[in-house]
Amino acid sequence: MEEMTEVLEMETAPVENKNELALVSPETQPKPQPKRRKKKSMVWEYFTIENVSPGCRRACCNRCKQSFAYSTGSKVAGTSHLKRHIAKGTCRAFLRDQDNNQFSSYTPTVGGSETRKRRYRTPSSPFIPFDQDRCRLEIARMIIMHEYPLHMVEHPGFIAFVQNLQPRFDKVSFNTVQGDCVATYLREKQSVMKFIEGIPGRVCLTLDMWTSKQTLGYVFITGHFIDFEWKLQRRVFNVIMEPYPDSDSAVSHAVAACLSDWSLEGKLFSLTFNHPTIEAGLENLRPLLCTKNPLILNGQLLLGNCVARTLSSMVKDVLGAGQEIVKKIRDSVKYVMTSDSHDEKFVHVKDQLQVPSEKSLILDDQTQWNTTYHMLAAATELKEVFNCLVTSDLDYKLAPLVEDWKLAETLCTFLKPLFDAASILTTKTNPTAITFFHEAWKIHADLGRSITSEDPFISNLAKSMQEKIDKYWRDCSLILAIAVVMDPRFKMKLVEFSFTKIYGEDAPTYIKIVDDGINELFIEYVALPLPLTPTYAEDGNAGNGKCDESHQGNLLSDQGLLDFDVYIMETSNQQMKSELYQYLEESLLPRVQDFDVLGWWKLNKMKYPTLSKMARDILSIPVSAAASDSVFDITIKQLDEYRSSLRPETVEALICAKDWLHHGSDVASNALVKMEF
Repeated sequence: MEEMTEVLEMETAPVENKNELALVSPETQPKPQPKRRKKKSMVWEYFTIENVSPGCRRACCNRCKQSFAYSTGSKVAGTSHLKRHIAKGTCRAFLRDQDNNQFSSYTPTVGGSETRKRRYRTPSSPFIPFDQDRCRLEIARMIIMHEYPLHMVEHPGFIAFVQNLQPRFDKVSFNTVQGDCVATYLREKQSVMKFIEGIPGRVCLTLDMWTSKQTLGYVFITGHFIDFEWKLQRRVFNVIMEPYPDSDSAVSHAVAACLSDWSLEGKLFSLTFNHPTIEAGLENLRPLLCTKNPLILNGQLLLGNCVARTLSSMVKDVLGAGQEIVKKIRDSVKYVMTSDSHDEKFVHVKDQLQVPSEKSLILDDQTQWNTTYHMLAAATELKEVFNCLVTSDLDYKLAPLVEDWKLAETLCTFLKPLFDAASILTTKTNPTAITFFHEAWKIHADLGRSITSEDPFISNLAKSMQEKIDKYWRDCSLILAIAVVMDPRFKMKLVEFSFTKIYGEDAPTYIKIVDDGINELFIEYVALPLPLTPTYAEDGNAGNGKCDESHQGNLLSDQGLLDFDVYIMETSNQQMKSELYQYLEESLLPRVQDFDVLGWWKLNKMKYPTLSKMARDILSIPVSAAASDSVFDITIKQLDEYRSSLRPETVEALICAKDWLHHGSDVASNALVKMEF
């Protein structure tokens, strides 16, 4: 009874606090209203629900104010159509906001289902509308940069991948993507041409002849120059198809096309060749260059041989002379490396003998002579292991004899200086002419001593090799020597020292040739037209390449200043000579290993205004026409069957554009130039 009384008192007692629960009878208790669930979809950040009429509500876009069906009575339309309005890019106002980075994107879920995980707006992943043209542009760049075949866009696997990635992308044909690649090439070419037009010095060209299975020739023409920042630059200018590569006019035709295409008349400084049959066409080339370019130093620096081809020719002599022993060692290395059990036995014997060599066996690629040298060098250091392997492995019957190992060591002795010299050519940033001078004269001097050897094998091999290095030295020693003079660590002193080692008593005659060449070349630079030599062009106008036209016009119209210019040209000869004299007479700089010779000239261009311009052109001369990855090639490079099947214009576009994209010359707009073939 007491409990019942307490319940009745609670029912009749007034509620003092509205937040406290009151017990009421089931008859008087109001029916609870269903609690409206909070909308979780991010789509409601872009839409607002409006009551249009009783029982009818519509979703209005906050951006473009377009309304969409949401609910009619008890029927709810859902949010899928609202998501499409935002995500598929049909809301123009939303796209404008995205471009201005004012709003974050909405990412629809797969299958239209909502994830329960809370979503956050991240400015790092903005909404990017689909753009067919941009996708085509990126496909063209991908094909160019990675050398993919153009036909890949028609492969079923690629089509299926793209359709799953973006169903709205319209598949493209071979002709379409070919046009896109050529358009990319043309756009990049405009940027490179602007870059070339503004360089302060001259341009050196290298010509590398490739062939194809169809016996067609492809002349790769690369430009080398030093920019305003005194950085050595290189760009592939042209890839010109020559139907008859061995003809006398093939090279002259390719060079003429390059000079015209890039407006290099008057700016060419030197040409370096990398093909043995090119020399026959030099007589046709000289008249062409004489009419279009001023010949510096009577053209003595104009034409040069590729040292990579010279070194490869000398390597052929070495490997040819030791052909049999090279094959024996290759077979022995192959025996060990092509079987795990053989390799384990070899390592076991090596550990037992405690051979100190850290070199590992390699099997050579017979098209790359550096791999053959490494194979021979490693095998000769491990010769004791091979000799003992005969007793521990009864199946091994290929061991070279003692005489064979001695011959292999002799071959390595000849190959090592050639390998050291060729390795210098693989550098891409520093002038190679200076460094290669040291290697060239040492090879020349070493072969001279080897000729006097009592061993007929060594003597005969050295004679054959010296014939090739002698020819190269006669053609290019002046270029190399002048480049060394432009290095403040060496100047004429190293020329005098090395020539004494090579020529002995006749050295003064050859030293005087270099000294006279330096003075004559300097005088020519003093007399060059003003547009090629003004100091202010580098300092005051390096950015825009032009000066104040109104101010320039006032100066040029002043007849008194024109007379003053003539007076300066007539009276400054002795003054300018003192600039060269001062440079040569100053003490040599310390021989720092990582010395930046171009950086030194950049810092001293005001002290030596004319000499620095001469150094800029001299130090840009490449001694090799081969690309860094082709320096060790024994055979002439051959264009693959796929590329040789393309049109010559397409081949040029693909190869040149890849080089330009690699160097980051993409400063033009990304607008797609549509071309169809």
